[in-house]
Parts: sequence; structure tokens; C-alpha cells
Amino acid sequence: MSDIRPLLAILVSMVAVGLILASDKKPNVREGWSIGAGIIKFLIVLSMAPTILSGQILEYTLYTFVPGLDIKFRVDPFGMVFATIASGLWIVTTFYSIGYMRGTNEKKQTRYFACFAISVASALGVAFSANLLTLFIFYEFLSLATFPLVNHKETPESFLGARKYLIYLVGASKTFLLAAIILTYSVAGTLEFSKGGLFAGKGAPWMLVLIYLFFIYGFAKAAIMPVHAWLPAAMVAPTPVSALLHAVAVVKVGVFSVLRVIFHVFGPELMGQLHLGVMTAYLVSFTIIMASIYALTRDNLKARLAYSTVSQLSYVILGAALLSPSGMTAGVIHIANHAISKITLFFCAGSIYVASHKTNISQMRGIGRKMPWTMTAFSIGALSMIGVPPVAGFVTKWYLALGAIEAGQIPILFVLIASTILNAGYFVPVIYTAFFHAPEGEAHGHGPALHPAPQSVGAMAAHDDHTLGHGAGTSHDEDFGEASPFVYVPLMVTAILSVLVGLFPDYFLALAKLVIQ
Repeated sequence: MSDIRPLLAILVSMVAVGLILASDKKPNVREGWSIGAGIIKFLIVLSMAPTILSGQILEYTLYTFVPGLDIKFRVDPFGMVFATIASGLWIVTTFYSIGYMRGTNEKKQTRYFACFAISVASALGVAFSANLLTLFIFYEFLSLATFPLVNHKETPESFLGARKYLIYLVGASKTFLLAAIILTYSVAGTLEFSKGGLFAGKGAPWMLVLIYLFFIYGFAKAAIMPVHAWLPAAMVAPTPVSALLHAVAVVKVGVFSVLRVIFHVFGPELMGQLHLGVMTAYLVSFTIIMASIYALTRDNLKARLAYSTVSQLSYVILGAALLSPSGMTAGVIHIANHAISKITLFFCAGSIYVASHKTNISQMRGIGRKMPWTMTAFSIGALSMIGVPPVAGFVTKWYLALGAIEAGQIPILFVLIASTILNAGYFVPVIYTAFFHAPEGEAHGHGPALHPAPQSVGAMAAHDDHTLGHGAGTSHDEDFGEASPFVYVPLMVTAILSVLVGLFPDYFLALAKLVIQ
């Protein structure tokens, strides 16, 4: 069914970019455009949900280069999962960004909000892509649009982090991904996504395996080891950017694209015949475990969250790679479950910085007593990542476990158990330190402690947010409370959403079942 709404959902953000730039000298108006565009975009996306849930597909062709090569949009159940999350969380993140960027007196806020809008438009372009060509175009737009966000501070450290970010993402896409797309077209004769895959009866097995590997590592945004180092390096960006990168747009575009390849380029049947599912499952299992071990060693909170993201992203791919109904369901819904919970955790890290200038976990003794809303939200997000019911992450791990059993992959169950223990190992100490340790001033009995903050393990990731130019993030004033409502209200909203999605997962489960049927 031809429908222009997917194009309109993308264009809303692009129109907002011009309005944001035109309102440079009027911050309230500028942010008003961001909020308004976010609400309109979300409503457009939701307006398509009943049609998609009824089993129909919406399509719109924007431009045809030659027959079979066109910029074309398609709204299907899988795209709706990602589009709902990206457009919905953009609204919340915009409110949070207002509080954060003003609370820390960030420079070049107009550029920030403009690039933010382009990034979300690019993410929806990927979500609604009908073929590999359209996906590739918007995938590249996203890399370029987020580079100024990562390099927002324009310090030597931020430039190094942003350069590494761009080299990994654009380098991988210009080599492996572009090669995979060209080879796909030469073998299959089309780039159009298909429910059963594109290669039925075409191509030698060795060629198909090569194409698949090019796709897996060409989509470096999925952060499968060893092409993951860009993600911790990007921690030099302000916290709202980290939230955008690690919960909403960039990394989700990566795993979404990998799942597109598994479901709609190769198809589950061919994946099974070539044993690519088993190979992928064990490949990402290594990432899940190793990234969790890295997270255990990080004292810097954002660095710990970054490695947690590397691990959690591979849950999405693991579920799809199991090729069992429950496993594939887990992969699809974890795109939403991880996004909501992880954005909560990054929001909390930013709230702590805005209020106290603390960045290292070892500095956060008793901070839950001073910032109860923030740390309660953090605890909810952490419990979701661990997989404790009734929070959203539990639903993912439940379906992953069922999927492993259905696929006969019992070793994957042990991977899930080990990763859950590691998740608890790097999240529970943060919660314990915040709520059950006395604040430093009380512990010493005579005012605030002034000893220097410990250095984080991991050079680039340790320089969280404004630690660049503010010393090691030590606070000399222990008299603080919650940040502004613009900061702590959004994180409470996303924490509540994590619980609601855990209790009422029907919307995303319904879409996931349409994806795999």
C-alpha cells in the first residue's frame, strides 16, 4: 500500500533543523521547535501502528535511479519496533537535553539540537528503508551527523574520540558494508528486502558466507568485538549524546541493520543451511562475556555503561542468530527493552554530573540519599539490564532462554547465566555504594572529603563529560541535591516506562511475532 507517512516522519526532523538554526538567538523558541517536531514525528509513527499490526505493509518510492535501484521506504513490523522507540525517546531526550545543556552552560547548543534532529531523522530513515541502498544512505548520514555531537567540546581529547568514532564507522561501511551490498546485488539481482531472503537458490555457499561476514563487520555500529572500540571512545561526548548513541540511534541502527540482514537478506532458512546462525551466536556470546568483564574494571560510570552497551547489543543479535521463534522474538524486543532501560542509566549518569560533578563510582558514596529520584531510576534501569522481573530486561532474557532451549543450544544458557551474574557484578555495587555507604563527609565526620578522584581504567572512556577541563571530576562541595526537573523528570519517565514495558510487553511482542511469522 502506497503511503507518504514514512517520508513525512523523516522530513519532520529535517524541517526542524532549519527552524532550530533560524532560532539561534532565541533558546526557548529553538527548543520549542525540537519538542514540537518530536511530538509530531511520534504521532505520525503511531498513526501507522494499527495498519502494521493488522498485517499490512506501507511503501513509498521517493526516487528511482535505474529499475531495481531506488530510494524507497517501507513500514513493516520490524521497522515499527525501532521507529516507535526512536521517535518516542527523542521527545524525552529533548527535555533532558534542555536541562543538561543549560545546567552545564554548554557552548554551541544550536548546533547540538540541529545535529540531534538530523540523527533521529537518519535513524527513522534506516527503520523505514525498503532496500539495502536506502539503508546504506541513511546509515552514512547518521555517522556524519553524530560526528559533531561526539566532538561537541572541541577539545583535543574529544577530537581524538570523534576521529576514532568516524574512522571505525565510516571505514567499516566504506569497505566491508559497501562490498557486501555490491556483491549482494551481483548475486541476487536485487537489494529489496524480502521475508524469505534474497538468495534462494543463488550463489555459491562460500560466496554467501563471505557476503554475510562483510555485512556483520560492515555494520560496525553493532559493536561486535573486535570492532567495538569506537563506542567507549565516544564517551567524551556530553551525556545526552551518549544516551542518543547508546540507547536510541547509533547502536540500535547497527543491530537493527544486522537483524535486517539475518531476517530479510539471508532469511532464517538459508542462515540455518549455511550454519551461520550457530556461528553468529557463539561469536556474539564472546562479546557478551568479554564486554561485561571489561565493564567490571571501570570505575568511571559512563565507561562502565559503555561496555555494558557493547554486551547488551549482542543480546539482540544472539536472539536472532538462534533462529528459533522465541530467540528471534527476544532479539526484536530487546531493541526496545534495552533502549528504554539504557537511556535511563545514561540520563542518571548525566544527572549526577550536573548536580555534583561526580563521574567515578568510587566518588558516589551515599549519593542516593542526596539524589533519591535519580538513583531510584538508576536502580530500575540496572535491574532491567540484569534481567530482574518485572522490568523490561526480564522479558528479553526469558525469551532468550526459551530460544536457546528451542534451538538445542544449551551452552548458550550458560552464557546467559554467566552474563547475568556479570551484569549484577557491575551494577549492584553502584546501587550499594549509592544507598548503603555513608556520604564521604559523614564518614569522616568533619565536612566534605577532598581527596582526588581515582583514575578510571581505560584512557579515553575515563574522560567523561566535563572531566575534560574540570579536573578528575572531584566535587569540592558536597551540599547538593537533585538536578533541575528538566533533568530528573525525564529519567523518572523512562524508568517508569521500563517497568510498564516489562509488565505490559504486548505491543512489542505483537510486532515481533509479525516479524518472525
